[in-house]
Amino acid sequence: MDILLLETLMPEVRQWLEARHAVSYQPQLADDAGALRRAVYKTQALLVTPKVAVTRELLDFAPRLKVVAGLFDEIDNIDLEGCRDRGIRLIQPANAPVRANAEYLLGGLLMLLRRGFGVPLGGARRPDIRLGRELGDSVIGILGLTPAAHALAKMLVPLGARLIGYEPALHRSAAIWEILKIQPVALPELMAQSDAVSLQMLYASRYAGFINEAALMHCKPGQAWVSVSRAALFEPQALANALRDGRIDTCLLDGAEDGLVAEGSPLHGLNNLIVTPRVAAHTHEARLRAHWYLVDRLHEASLDAVSVPGVVSGEPGPSP
Repeated sequence: MDILLLETLMPEVRQWLEARHAVSYQPQLADDAGALRRAVYKTQALLVTPKVAVTRELLDFAPRLKVVAGLFDEIDNIDLEGCRDRGIRLIQPANAPVRANAEYLLGGLLMLLRRGFGVPLGGARRPDIRLGRELGDSVIGILGLTPAAHALAKMLVPLGARLIGYEPALHRSAAIWEILKIQPVALPELMAQSDAVSLQMLYASRYAGFINEAALMHCKPGQAWVSVSRAALFEPQALANALRDGRIDTCLLDGAEDGLVAEGSPLHGLNNLIVTPRVAAHTHEARLRAHWYLVDRLHEASLDAVSVPGVVSGEPGPSP
């Protein structure tokens, strides 16, 4: 199979792939749309970066293309209908970072339940801050029942935390709640009862601003928040209000849209809002799982394995 890589793979993974296929690594094409269109004419599999738009126009220049692959979370840059219409399979290692995200959430909860992040010392050895909480016996709100939430729940229960949860796309009678030992509740109940909230909801445009003033008005005072979800789920002014008036003690967000905390934003300058640059899934192990999953599926496609055209592949497979 003729494979064009616009993004690098880990050395051992790339070596395995190159031993079995004709692989061309040309990262510069990600910044040159014209050159990319010329290069994909004979390409059968294309690994793209988030900044490369896979449009119908690009697909028209790739008559032999069978597979489009990406190592990133969102696929907003890929025309899914265009791929489906042409029988092009989309490969995305969606579950590779699940454990990494869950560990980040767990670490954030452990850290933020100890109060005082963002409080300046001011020369005092121990500033005047409220007592922290231990994770055991705390009530943790699980907002969004994604795979990361499944992994997190299995970490939290043995530590003695009581879990309550809400997922807008899942009925509270679903068996998975009991399996994960999470008590399903309505959103206002989750806000009112939780000592800390873990947010890992999937983002869709209909959920933009989902966490707004109407939701946050029910917060238990001094609540801690940690999130690996898109920051667009928050209504910025509502979050700023909650951080300022004490409803939320501290909020840890992994990744943020441009301008979220820029000057002029209601969230600008808040010491109790901590934003990390998408480090939750940025681990050696998660990357290795993602890369091996991707080359497994590319090799599988070359052998004409049974697959449904245009379907996103997201379950991690065994490493070679």
